[in-house]
Amino acid sequence: MRELDELLARYLENAHGRASESEKAAFRKLLMLADPDLIGYLLGSQKHDDPDIADAIEKIRRNTQT
Repeated sequence: MRELDELLARYLENAHGRASESEKAAFRKLLMLADPDLIGYLLGSQKHDDPDIADAIEKIRRNTQT
């Protein structure tokens, strides 16, 4: 899905390099989710139960708003 690719690519280009190792691990976990779930999380209609993944989702959202 193009929208998902754009969100993730923007985060990778702008913020992933500055992320801590634990943040990068959470991002890798996030990438293992199915695309429909990722879209739900990244567009805000769903909340993830894992606090590390939820934090990664929030960082991706914030990065795409700037």
